[in-house]
Amino acid sequence: MAEYEVFNPEENNNQEPKRRQTPHIKTIVSIIIIILIGIYLSTGVYQVGSSEVALVKTFGKYQTTQGPGIHIHAPIPFQSHVIVDTRSVKKVEIGFRTTRGGSNPTYSTLDQESNMITGDENILHIEAVVQYRIRDPEKAAFRIIDDYNLVKFTTESILRERVALSNIDDVLTAERDSIAMKTAELVQETLDLYDSGIMVESVFLQDVTPPDSVVAAFDDVNNAKQDREKIINEANRYSNDILPRAEGEAEQILRQAESYAFEQVADAEGETQRFLAILDEYKNSEDVTRKRLILDAINDMLQSSKIKVISENDSTLKLLNLDQILGGDSK
Repeated sequence: MAEYEVFNPEENNNQEPKRRQTPHIKTIVSIIIIILIGIYLSTGVYQVGSSEVALVKTFGKYQTTQGPGIHIHAPIPFQSHVIVDTRSVKKVEIGFRTTRGGSNPTYSTLDQESNMITGDENILHIEAVVQYRIRDPEKAAFRIIDDYNLVKFTTESILRERVALSNIDDVLTAERDSIAMKTAELVQETLDLYDSGIMVESVFLQDVTPPDSVVAAFDDVNNAKQDREKIINEANRYSNDILPRAEGEAEQILRQAESYAFEQVADAEGETQRFLAILDEYKNSEDVTRKRLILDAINDMLQSSKIKVISENDSTLKLLNLDQILGGDSK
């Protein structure tokens, strides 16, 4: 018996679209695979900012440091990188927090952090600001977990210790700056001991105030100390004005005394020489020299006195004042 194949036109029409759809599916899958490969390879492309460095790791181990710019390394998990900001100065706030920045910033106080006990068992409200930056990016990235909290807790601990070693008056006035500088020094030593790669730029005590109940009394004390400093400065200024003038006048008097002494000595030496010369003349002719000396003495006496003629006859003393007769100061 002969076999016949029945032709069905609808069945042929349904098979042709299936054959045509197969190449499209392969193309879509290939595109997806290429995209996934591109995304995977892009994990090795990274950009480093102008203030940053990138620490490249190979299988989790540090290998090299890259500077600013666009760089490429092997994709994950073969290589990876950690970006560290080494130039920007970071800030830690102790005792307060900045709630809003800008031109009109607002702050909130944290009493748990700001209240500190002094050496004389008083409580002070202290707010501090710490500025630091990353000095060694390798140590900062691989030796510590959180640089912010490390600096914050270290500074707060050391600051409390320094405040506890001083009395309340010193913390409020004379030792305020020295406490801040000493705190920065000790914090740096501690961070170096941790091998953290962090450098402390400064520690600034932004606000140091006594408790509210004694604010008025402490204000009076501060005003009195300021008045004392003002009076001391005025006294120093007066002293600096008077002392140079007194020293100048004393120097002038000394110079005048030296000049007078020199003049007197010179006059005495001159008179001595004159006397010796007269003595020589006297020895050569005693009579002539004696008469000359007597006449010179009489001449000097008459020149320094007003002329008066006195005549004595019997017991009557007659005085003739030529100065009155001549009507003036005649000699």
